Amino acid sequence: MNTSTWIGRNMSKLLPEPKPGSKPAVSSVEGSSHAIEKGVSASAGATPGVRSTRERLSATLRRQEEALSPRVLRRTLEELKAIVDARVSEVEGGRRAQGVALWYASATEAQRRDMWLLMSEQFVADAQNVRQAQAQFAAAVGTPDEAAAEVQYRRATVSPRRRLLQRFSVFDGGIRFLVDLRAEMLPYLKTDRRLQALDVEMEYMFSTWFDVGFLDLRRISWDSPASLIEKLIKYEAVHDIRSWADVKNRLDADRRCYGFFHPRLPDEPLIFVEVAFTTAIADSITPLLDEAAAPADPARSSTAIFYSISNTQPGLKGVSFGDSLIKRVVETLRTEFPRLKVFATLSPMPGFRNWLSRHADRLLQLTPMKARDELARSLGAQALTAQAVLAALESVPALEPKSPLRHWLLQCGAQYLGREMADGKPLDAVARFHLGNGARVERLNWAADPSAKGIRQSCGLMVNYLYDLGRLDRHRTQLAQGKIPVSSATAALFF
Repeated sequence: MNTSTWIGRNMSKLLPEPKPGSKPAVSSVEGSSHAIEKGVSASAGATPGVRSTRERLSATLRRQEEALSPRVLRRTLEELKAIVDARVSEVEGGRRAQGVALWYASATEAQRRDMWLLMSEQFVADAQNVRQAQAQFAAAVGTPDEAAAEVQYRRATVSPRRRLLQRFSVFDGGIRFLVDLRAEMLPYLKTDRRLQALDVEMEYMFSTWFDVGFLDLRRISWDSPASLIEKLIKYEAVHDIRSWADVKNRLDADRRCYGFFHPRLPDEPLIFVEVAFTTAIADSITPLLDEAAAPADPARSSTAIFYSISNTQPGLKGVSFGDSLIKRVVETLRTEFPRLKVFATLSPMPGFRNWLSRHADRLLQLTPMKARDELARSLGAQALTAQAVLAALESVPALEPKSPLRHWLLQCGAQYLGREMADGKPLDAVARFHLGNGARVERLNWAADPSAKGIRQSCGLMVNYLYDLGRLDRHRTQLAQGKIPVSSATAALFF
């Protein structure tokens, strides 16, 4: 019997017996989110009277709401500490970590949360060593000993938690285990602040392990393994793939799809982008997804449209590689098709309608009086109110080009994308991604996404972000100064 099997078997013996009729834990993010919706407590840290792991470790009896008894909690902590024992090798530490991972796979959701808390609260840097190293560094500033003191200070602030995560990454499947663990933990962060230390540590480690220098750019085509194409269907987050004919259309010879892959997750795209070739910037998603449309000739096309970009791993939240993906794809496309000159997106505005519902009163106040009168007449309203405007949104696909409501919604869309910011960043999540990469808001497109999802999220509006390769740095600088880069056509729509 190997070490990992022994640890997993012995820790399993310490688990409390499941109650009759109880179900095993769900290991996916969907499962954990479902549990929250069903009322499973995710707020141990925020609930008055709940004991900390330190208190539970020194206790004798378990309280009713606690998953692991003090005895099992102490044994679990011992197993975690054994993983980072300085006397064992990386390989042996990895074997021990695998044993804990085996126990984790059969643990209930509440038991898993107890392990997260142990990892977060019990593997911290020694406070006394940190204070001492900090004082020595402060005293050494400006002296020949400054560099050495800084090194000591940096070492003192590194928590044993980091070494614990490193040991989990050693065994085959260890990185997959950690990514899934964080994905499962993320829904609980807002309600249990005690988990934040573990989350931040994991984000830091993942940013190192998933640095773009370690990622491979691979084209995904119809000739790719069926298992990979199935994951493409599963992870598509922008425009749902309806059938095998749909996915074949997106992967055909006149299209391109690229993804970033990590050597330790060779069959899992971390992020992928779908590209269509056109002769002009696309203003509607319908022809791009039309399976019966005549294929384009990429060699004769002037424009590459990025119409879908999907992150696939919730556990890698905060790890940014989208910027590098687009750069690499642009370089690859320019090499293969020298006639391509324009690189743009056709992007959703997922938060627009909710934002509009919350700020309709303010937006009407920004609207000039003449335009408000025209809008009121078009709605047949005695008095123009936010309620009257919002009630009319259900019929937006049928609005005529000269409709005052249509023009007003385009103005609101421009305001949302080009003026609204939070904490110095664009309010819209998709806008944050593309504008942060150096693109600019190029054009708003009416009825560009007539699907039920498109109407529900953005009244059917979509936006083109233009990647002007000669101005990416300028646009980033502009954004850093608090001004969103937009085209003159978009600026003309501002109130």
